[in-house]
Amino acid sequence: MSNCVSINLKTDQIVIKIFEHAEQGEIIKDLTQKLPDLKNLYKDAKTPIRISGKVLKNREIDEIKDLVKAEINVDIEFDTPKSLGLSSIIKTFKKDIAVSETKFHRGSLRSGQKIETEGSIVIIGDVNSGAEVVASDNIVVVGNLRGLAHAGAKGNKEAIVAAGNLEAVQIRISNVIKEIHGNEDHLHTQAYVYVKDDQIIIE
Repeated sequence: MSNCVSINLKTDQIVIKIFEHAEQGEIIKDLTQKLPDLKNLYKDAKTPIRISGKVLKNREIDEIKDLVKAEINVDIEFDTPKSLGLSSIIKTFKKDIAVSETKFHRGSLRSGQKIETEGSIVIIGDVNSGAEVVASDNIVVVGNLRGLAHAGAKGNKEAIVAAGNLEAVQIRISNVIKEIHGNEDHLHTQAYVYVKDDQIIIE
C-alpha cells in the first residue's frame, strides 16, 4: 500500500496520519521516503508532531518514534494510548473509544473490595464475585470479570466494558443496567460491552 502516510502542517503542530489498514512495514517504508519533506517543515522552528490514524502496538510506536527522532529532534505525541492491552482491545472490536485518563491496577480484586476512579481503569487480574469496579469512563479487565462493573458512572453512555472472560451477573454503563440471569449463557470470552439505543449489548 503506497501513500499510507500523510503529512500536514497545522497552526501549531505537524500531523502525520497513518492509514488504518496499513501494515507496519509499509508505514516505515512510506515514512522513510517522506522524511525529507518532513525535515523541510523544520527550517525555521521546531514544531511538535502528532501521529494519528491507525491504532498502533507499543513496538510499532517505538519504531516510528525512533525513525523520526533519528532525523529530527522533536517531541512526538501519539493519539493512540501507549498502554498494556488497551490498543489491542480497541483494534479487536473496531469501535472508536475516547481516550481518557487511564489508571492501572495490578492484581485481582477479592470479594468486598471496591475501586472507584475518574477516567478509565485497566485491571490486570480478575474481578471476583462480590468485588466492585466503578469508573467514570471505560473498564477493561484483562482476566475474569465476575463482580460488578459500572462504567460511565457519571453519565457517559459512550463508555465500554471489556473483559477476557465475562461471568458477571450484572453490568452497568451510565444509568443502563443489564441483569445476566443464571439460565443464560453468561460466560463470554473476550467480551465487549457497550450501549446502543439505551440497551446494553454484549459481543
